[in-house]
Amino acid sequence: MATEMTCRPAARSEGRVIAFPSATGTANIERCARELGRRHGAEAIEFWRAECRRLADQLLAAGMPESDVGQRVLQFQQDVQIELVLSHQNGPLPKSQN
Repeated sequence: MATEMTCRPAARSEGRVIAFPSATGTANIERCARELGRRHGAEAIEFWRAECRRLADQLLAAGMPESDVGQRVLQFQQDVQIELVLSHQNGPLPKSQN
């Protein structure tokens, strides 16, 4: 399975760049990390379950074997966790414009 590779800055004050693998797209990972950073408790859990289920449903609908879908969702979960850690290292998440 090919994985999209993009570069993400490790921290604002550092010039290092790290490889950031993601088959689901960095914009989706960043969006989920922002939302999880803003939500708490049951609301965060409900959001996270819905996002993981949505991704699984999209992959199944695209014809991906169920065994590969599980691995892809686990990778997505790991990617979002990494993004949450990086965003906390880089300072507070931006406030919602809504």
